Amino acid sequence: MHITVLGASRFGLATVRQLIEDGHEVVLIDIDENRLDELSDGLDAAMICGDGTLPSTLRDAYGDGSDALVALTNKDDVNILSAIVGRSVGFERVVPQIVRSELLSVADELKLDDIITPHESLARSIVTGLTQNSEMDTDLALHRELRITNHTVPPEMDGKQIKDLDLPENARPIAHAGEDRETFADPDVYLTKGDRILFVVSQDDADALQAVFSED
Repeated sequence: MHITVLGASRFGLATVRQLIEDGHEVVLIDIDENRLDELSDGLDAAMICGDGTLPSTLRDAYGDGSDALVALTNKDDVNILSAIVGRSVGFERVVPQIVRSELLSVADELKLDDIITPHESLARSIVTGLTQNSEMDTDLALHRELRITNHTVPPEMDGKQIKDLDLPENARPIAHAGEDRETFADPDVYLTKGDRILFVVSQDDADALQAVFSED
């Protein structure tokens, strides 16, 4: 596929790298020329410096045809406008990122059917990880530096509090699910065998955190 990504944000770059890794042709648009210069040597993608809300810029990216425009700047209004303009230029599919929930109704009125809502998506992943019967997928990456991981409390931790755990430096418990309730993972929460704890952990400390919850 030939895909255009607007925005050299951290999320945008993570998306570009994943697309390239999967064998797709990518055009990256960003208004910051210096930013693109910094990325040019390490990113196997065509780059266009320009305003991604302008038809002229999007036509350059569209070229002889592009399968999708994904707008991933840090500004919702820019993403929405670029999607509207991109649709008029001829992109078969436009996918804006929208963070502010009050703008979702606007996207619906504009018939922007494909949208990225990162906060809602992450929330759904957290709820699924806490409530499903099997382990949560521990490869949910946040910008390639952090991961969301879910761990089951082993028998030797039964009766301990979260603050008693010998956790890696860059691991933060964020939620706890017991048999009958879910709570924030406060330090004073008591643990029971089989409970689940959801963590945000750096990639470097993910294995060390897994080792903490491995049964002896």
